[in-house]
Amino acid sequence: MSKPAIIAVSNQKGGVGKTTVSINVAGALHQRGHNVLFVDLDPQGAATEGLGFSDAYDAAPPSLFEVLTEPEHRESITDLIVSHEEMDVVPSNIDMTVAEPELTLSRRGGEQLALALECVPDQYEYIIIDCPPYLGYLTDNGLYAAQNVLIPAFAESTSKRALELLFDHIETLELDYEITIDECGVVANRVEATNEATEMMQWFNEAFPDVPVWEVRKRVAFQRAFSAGQSIFGYKPELDMTEVFLDIAATLDAQFDIEAPEVVR
Repeated sequence: MSKPAIIAVSNQKGGVGKTTVSINVAGALHQRGHNVLFVDLDPQGAATEGLGFSDAYDAAPPSLFEVLTEPEHRESITDLIVSHEEMDVVPSNIDMTVAEPELTLSRRGGEQLALALECVPDQYEYIIIDCPPYLGYLTDNGLYAAQNVLIPAFAESTSKRALELLFDHIETLELDYEITIDECGVVANRVEATNEATEMMQWFNEAFPDVPVWEVRKRVAFQRAFSAGQSIFGYKPELDMTEVFLDIAATLDAQFDIEAPEVVR
């Protein structure tokens, strides 16, 4: 099998539904028949809890913290992988809250996740990385490992500044590491029927003419699915917004030239 497509889901603005987007993109890829590894890089561990692995968040070392900060534990990432009905998961851990200063001291602080993922079994078509809601070494690790970014954002004016900061950071990362980070698309999340949302959807399409922009309408089923430890595909597959996430998954297949097996229904 060729190397997996790795995608970092990132926006330094908190509260934009980044984890919800990450989980449901992974769920959509599973629906298309892909094996998916989900990496929860957020020290808050929302995805870890939302997928039903709260015990792993409080587990004793070694955890993802040691994998990222102690080279001798790098291969332990394979021991951390837990199985979910829709995806495999590398859970976050409470110790990740102190990872930033440790990575700052490392000579290759932004590259540790990429090195760890080289130890992951060769069975996944996709690796989805749920980045923290801030710019720092953990987000750098996600972006460097993936070199592809999917951007969730609210359809509100504050998103303009947040995206400007994100792209400034990405540009700096590209220069520092001599890499190129490609945009997979923008997911306008929790969109409501307001004039501001309509104007922002127009702005997204004008600001990102070369990448797809998806509109995800606000639905209470997303939160209920999260509380049930599932994507919307496991919780309420008839929800209208499943088609949006399936389109995201199909577009990713096209971008990475990955053939989808028979779609799971």
